[in-house]
Amino acid sequence: MDYVAYLHKEKLSDYGVSFPDFPGVISAGKTLDEARKMADEALNFHILGLMKDGEEIPAPTPLDELVDDPNSKKAFIFVVPVNIPDERVRINITARKSEMKEIDRLAKSAGMTRSAFVIQRALTAHKIVPRDSRRLKKQRASRSD
Repeated sequence: MDYVAYLHKEKLSDYGVSFPDFPGVISAGKTLDEARKMADEALNFHILGLMKDGEEIPAPTPLDELVDDPNSKKAFIFVVPVNIPDERVRINITARKSEMKEIDRLAKSAGMTRSAFVIQRALTAHKIVPRDSRRLKKQRASRSD
């Protein structure tokens, strides 16, 4: 989800950032890069707080609706991405004991929990390995002999 931010600069001040969808949430930075980083941190922190308190997170206002916003005058408009974490769910999988033992060993060597390891590997897999890939490799090797 992306939210609009207004970057302001007054004489003798740092760069200030405000968010039209979150009145009262502001940040600042001495440089443009610092202002952008601080805006990202401020908005994400605020949204996490809203989530913890069970409050509703407003939908981002479309850019076209902000054209006439008086606060956008003399401001540089930019977008701040927000990644709202999903609710965790418990799942059950079926695996062989030997497979679970190997997963646990690999997870431990990576400094991860079993769940984190399985999820990370599943999300970063680039190809699917057939279940009987060893047999296929043996068949191919015997054909080439």
